[in-house]
Amino acid sequence: MKRFWNWVKRPAVLGTLFLGTLGIFVAMVGFSAALDYTNRTEFCISCHEMRTNYEEYKRSFHHKNISGVHVGCADCHVPKDFPAKYIAKIAASKDVLHHLLGTIDTPEKYEAQRLVMAQRVWSHMESRKSKNCRGCHDFESMELEEQSRRARRKHTEAVETGDHCISCHKGIVHKLPANYDG
Repeated sequence: MKRFWNWVKRPAVLGTLFLGTLGIFVAMVGFSAALDYTNRTEFCISCHEMRTNYEEYKRSFHHKNISGVHVGCADCHVPKDFPAKYIAKIAASKDVLHHLLGTIDTPEKYEAQRLVMAQRVWSHMESRKSKNCRGCHDFESMELEEQSRRARRKHTEAVETGDHCISCHKGIVHKLPANYDG
């Protein structure tokens, strides 16, 4: 063990360890900054294919509402927790590939793929039990007596059955696909 410590104490080894640690730190900070940058709505809509989604979003309560709460793309589409956030960002790189391939570069192609894209998002939300939604919309914080009778009944049932937001609230921000059979 003494030989090991004597080896580690050598200036070249210490310098390498220091530079390696510094490099890892800089890479992590840089990666985190890149994630934050790509979580901005302005970044999300920089591809023309996302303009359709953005126009739908601008007509929703998630964009403009009486409370003044403004929800961006990442608030719904990117998990906050590690490692789910990183996995989601890596999975989203396929969007860049499809942008380059022109998979959804016309309104007709976009609409033809809308159901597939929506089902992918819904499936992800289902697998996380609408965790991103529940960051703002929590059953415990809802004032059920202020809701309509139907909403009050459905939310009470959802609490009892363990259901969650995306089970009932598809098409809240983005238009439902024409071929969606609900």
